[in-house]
Amino acid sequence: MEFSSDLIILAAILLVAGGLTGVLAGLFGVGGGALMVPVLFETFGFLGVAEAVRMPLAVGTSLAVIIPTSLRSYKGHLARGAVDTDLLKRWAVPIVLGVLMGAVVARYASPVVMQLVFVVVAGVNAVKLISGTKRWDIASDLPTGWLLRFYGWVIGLLSSLMGIGGGQIANIIMTLHGRSIHQAVATSAGIGVLISIPGALGYIFAGWGRTDLPPDAIGFVSLLGLVLFVPTTVLTANLGVRLAHSLSRRTLELAFGIFLALVSLRFVFAILM
Repeated sequence: MEFSSDLIILAAILLVAGGLTGVLAGLFGVGGGALMVPVLFETFGFLGVAEAVRMPLAVGTSLAVIIPTSLRSYKGHLARGAVDTDLLKRWAVPIVLGVLMGAVVARYASPVVMQLVFVVVAGVNAVKLISGTKRWDIASDLPTGWLLRFYGWVIGLLSSLMGIGGGQIANIIMTLHGRSIHQAVATSAGIGVLISIPGALGYIFAGWGRTDLPPDAIGFVSLLGLVLFVPTTVLTANLGVRLAHSLSRRTLELAFGIFLALVSLRFVFAILM
């Protein structure tokens, strides 16, 4: 495609989306994949990328972009002492195993199934957060042993299939088990690091050697997408961190609940189209 004003507008949209992604990463402890995947999907279509590889290329690129975003967000929250590092250590292995399994399952599972799962889980938690009720809490704290490891595996599996950093799912699990929203957000930033690195590598290997990918792609990761997204996401992540710690618990709960509701509606729209 030749250089034109349309490409300039497209690049500007991607840069703005990257900035919003960084703020979301710091504010909610999420990687921003729910925003990046649809934007990248439409971008690749505009650039003439083959239909068969548009979605995995969008997911793989999203996971790759989340790496620096999550690292910066995690360091910001860690410096404020809000991260549960012991929980991260216990979740590390099951999360990575879930991510790797997700890369395998993604070859066969319908994306509609995963979108429906997210709509149900995120929608329920959005109502919980917005209403402010404590009646839905499963327990006063997270479990131990195999159930805790199972939670980590679920976070890794679903995140890998959806191209997200795991913040949405981890926040749901932690807040339903009595953890404060601030600690859930901060710890989820670290989870994004555990998911994005093996996830991006998995998608690189999954797409390695395919002849229908654009020339800038390494497997299912687009270098063009990285160049346009990474700078702005890294620059704006700390803004989201500062904003998160300046808000009250109730305000942050409302903001994250609204965010989950909007993302759920986006998936409903995708399913119906």
